[in-house]
Amino acid sequence: MSSLKRTGSPIPALIARGARRLRRAGVFFGHGTDNAWDESAALVLHALHLPHFGARARYARRVGSRDIERVDELLTRRIEERIPAAYLTGETWFAGLRFQVDRRVLIPRSPIAELIERRFAPWIDPRRVRRILDVGTGSGCIAIACAKALPRARVDAADISPEALEVAAINVRRHRLGRRVRRVRSDHFSALEGERYDIIVANPPYVGRREMSGLPPEYRHEPPIALAAGREGLDSVRVILRESGAHLLPGGLLIVEVGNTEAAVRRAFRRLPFIWLEFERGGGGVFMLTAEQLLLR
Repeated sequence: MSSLKRTGSPIPALIARGARRLRRAGVFFGHGTDNAWDESAALVLHALHLPHFGARARYARRVGSRDIERVDELLTRRIEERIPAAYLTGETWFAGLRFQVDRRVLIPRSPIAELIERRFAPWIDPRRVRRILDVGTGSGCIAIACAKALPRARVDAADISPEALEVAAINVRRHRLGRRVRRVRSDHFSALEGERYDIIVANPPYVGRREMSGLPPEYRHEPPIALAAGREGLDSVRVILRESGAHLLPGGLLIVEVGNTEAAVRRAFRRLPFIWLEFERGGGGVFMLTAEQLLLR
């Protein structure tokens, strides 16, 4: 029996020990956390049934051998099965909000969260935003965060996957937004004829075939439909650029994350005057176009 199990351990020591195990194992970070400490903290607190935020005294107490065994079991699954922490805990955070997630949906991690927190300023006057569309909503995180940030807006959360929309429904209920966030089963804009919006946000599939084959094993637990987008990773982006103009109001914004496919997007759509957004907390590959700029394609 380890000394930790014999004598008990304060929670920070458990987190530090878990972080060392994760670093030694060489797991991939990037599904809601970007470092071993945060990943270990999420797993330890979940195993101990503790909230992420609380009184300092609560986290200074020592935990016993049974609790330590639960922590070790969860860390072992993370390492041996390469399951992202968010799927093991069943929840993650996005734009300061907590969301339920499972393997039916992509784990939220988009830098668009930072833009939502700024209420899309300075690119649009938040006071005039009344309708927002989230294309490929998955867990509903972007749609819900938009509704929270812009309380006068109604939001359509569209996804082709009925399984993803089931998870979105759970999160809409959790955040009590059933009157303002509408889930729509739609292949891009197919079920949205005649609908027009002030803002269209999309975090679509954008991983090309070659990149898909080389992704770390953690990605194998996510739904392929939310990642793979043809040979170049442009299949979904092409539809969005072709059809979104008909669904934007004058002065409206289109915001799309394309990640590592940014260079391919630039090559394929040279005539479009993309604005590539920068984020204080890191991340990139997000472009913006106005309704008027979309006409230039």
